[in-house]
Formats: sequence, structure tokens, C-alpha cells
Amino acid sequence: MPTRFIDQSLLSELLCAAEQTPRRRKNFNFHTADDASCHRLLNALQPNSYVQPHCHLSVDKAETMVVLTGRMGVLIFNAEGEVIEQKVIAAGSDCLGIDIAPGVFHSLVALAPTVFFEAKAGPYIPVASHERATWAPAEGEAGADEYLAWMRSRFEV
Repeated sequence: MPTRFIDQSLLSELLCAAEQTPRRRKNFNFHTADDASCHRLLNALQPNSYVQPHCHLSVDKAETMVVLTGRMGVLIFNAEGEVIEQKVIAAGSDCLGIDIAPGVFHSLVALAPTVFFEAKAGPYIPVASHERATWAPAEGEAGADEYLAWMRSRFEV
């Protein structure tokens, strides 16, 4: 891949693309599909995108996220689904990002159209069923919209 600057134009394009997808999110990969070492990507998340709480059990699947534009809430859960930590991370704020250890249940809530940079070990492996929170509805299931509204309400002032 040629050199690529991460500029406002790229962020705007990505947010527009995310708005057009059914999942209301879109990623832009800097790594190649066959890069097994490190995945580097931009991830655009619109406020009505539902990210089912999940964890990554593989010991090499820590993930780091840094918000470049927008604001999002991060929820950290225990294994029973209780929120044990929450934080707003936002571009230009005191808290810009998060590093999540393997095995930690988490979810993201876009509080405004948001683009964040994400890095984690490759290769890409979809979240397995045993890594998805059984106490939260899956994406597209009945109750997902209500669960997203509940997660969002954790950040309303």
C-alpha cells in the first residue's frame, strides 16, 4: 500500500461510508489481507451502531484504540454483564483512547460520529460465539436496539 496520510478528508469519507452501511460502521485497513502480524485500521462508528459486548480470548488479541474525531463511550463488563468501568474517550480530550487486555468484555457506543485508530495482532479472526456476551443480544436480534439505548444512557448527563 502506498503512503497514506490520515487527514480530515479521509475521516469524512469514512464517516459518510459508515452512514450508508446497515451496521452503521466502516473500517479502512492499512494492513494487507495477508498481514498476520499487526492489524492497523481506522474504524468509523455512527451513533446508532450496536457493538455487542464481547471479549477476545486469544492471549495475543489485546487491542488499542485512539479516537481521532468524535466521542465514544467505552463500557467494561465483568463476566456476568455488570458494568465495572466506563469512560468517554474523545478526540482532543483528556482521555483519547484505551488499551484493552485479552479476555475483557467490552463494548463501544458512539456518542457522536466517531473515527478511531485501532491496532491489534493479526490475523483477522471473527469474534467467536463463546467470546460474545450471552447476557446481551446479538447484533440484529430482538432487544439489540433497547440494549444500545441502555448503553448510551450510561453516558447521558
